[in-house]
Amino acid sequence: MDIILNLLPHLVNGLALGLLFALIALGFMLIVGVMELINLAHGSLFALGAYFAMSIIDPNLTYFGTFGEWYSGLSLTLRYVVALALAPALVAVVGMGLEICMRRTYGKKAEYGLLLTYGAALVIEETIRIVWGSAEQVMPIPDAVSGAFMAGGMIYSNYRFFAAGFGLLMIFVVWLFLEKTPYGATIKAGAHDSEMVRALGVNLTRLRLLVFGLGASLSAVAGIILTPIWGLRPHVGVDVVIPAFLIIVVGGIGSFWGAVIAGVMVGLVVAFSGAYVSEWSMMSMYLLLIAVITFRTRGLFGKKSSLEL
Repeated sequence: MDIILNLLPHLVNGLALGLLFALIALGFMLIVGVMELINLAHGSLFALGAYFAMSIIDPNLTYFGTFGEWYSGLSLTLRYVVALALAPALVAVVGMGLEICMRRTYGKKAEYGLLLTYGAALVIEETIRIVWGSAEQVMPIPDAVSGAFMAGGMIYSNYRFFAAGFGLLMIFVVWLFLEKTPYGATIKAGAHDSEMVRALGVNLTRLRLLVFGLGASLSAVAGIILTPIWGLRPHVGVDVVIPAFLIIVVGGIGSFWGAVIAGVMVGLVVAFSGAYVSEWSMMSMYLLLIAVITFRTRGLFGKKSSLEL
C-alpha cells in the first residue's frame, strides 16, 4: 500500500504532462495529416501562446488608458480566463499568416516547407526575446488552482489536477469537433486524401488555412497550461517539437486516439523516470519510441499503407 501511495503523485504528474503532450501532438498531427508537412515552428507557437497569455494576465495595462485601468481591476481568475480564450486566437492568426507564407512551397520538395517553418521558428523565438526579454518568466495562476493538499500522507499539487482535467476536456472538445461537425469531417477526409477532397469541390486552400490555425491554437492552449509546470523561456518551444513528433510516430500517424494514448505513455515514462532516475528523464521517451517501433513500425494505431505488401 505504501508503494502505491508513493507512486500516486508521480502518476498524477505523468497524466497531466501526458494529456498536455497529447494536445500538442494533436495540433501537430492535423497539420502533418492534411498538409503532409512537419511544422518545425509548432513549438515556437506553443511558446508564443504562453507569452501572449502572460501579457494578457498582466494587471499593469494602464497604457491602454481607461480600458487598461478597468481591466487591471479585474480579478486574476477573470484575466486568466480571458487569456485562455484570447491568446490561442491570437496564435491561430499567427499560424494562418505562416500558412499563407508557405503556399509558395506547395507542390515542391518537402525541404522547402521544412526550411520555411524552421526559419519561422527562429523568427518567432527572436521576436519573443526582443519583446519579452531572454530571462525566464513566471505566469501567475488563480488562487483556486494554486497551492497543494495532503491525502494519505502525500502532498499533491492542485495545479497538476487542474492541468490534467483541462487537458482531458480539450481533447474531448477536439474529438467532438472532428467527429460531430461537418468541418471536422472535411478535415479528417483531407488528412486521408487531400486530392480527392479537392476533386469533390472542397476549397483545399481554406481547409489548409483552418487546419493550420486550429493546430496553432491547440499548441498555444497547451503552452498556457504547461507553462507553470515547465517554466517559460524563449527557447521552450524547442523542447516541445521533438516530443510532439515522437508521440504521433508512437501512436501512429493520423490516429487521434493513438496520439492521445501515446501522449499519456510519454508523460508517464518521463514522470516516473524523472522521479527515480532523473538523468534518464528525457531519454526514457526515446527508449519508448524504440520499443514500440521495434515491434510495430507503423506505431500503436497506425494503419497499413496501400504501398505496403
